[in-house]
Amino acid sequence: MTDIQTTIRMRLQSLNPVQLELIDDSHLHAGHKGHHGGGHYRLLVVSDVFNGLSRLARQRKVHQLLKDLFKANTIHALSIMACTNSEYLTKQ
Repeated sequence: MTDIQTTIRMRLQSLNPVQLELIDDSHLHAGHKGHHGGGHYRLLVVSDVFNGLSRLARQRKVHQLLKDLFKANTIHALSIMACTNSEYLTKQ
């Protein structure tokens, strides 16, 4: 695990996640036009903090915790699946 992955995981701990999966897809985007650094990640975060929140509100909550990493281009792209524990268990 890289330092940035550790940083992302630590930042997201405030959501009290039941499950947190972070996959680095940066290697899939190397050399693409318009890619000027910063990692590409896929995130699954399962937390009851998301109860009653819309999909957009959930994504905003995650982005808020990582906003300086986006601003510094440490994270270029982040695909987010944010769900409650009951939603996650239903999908399994």
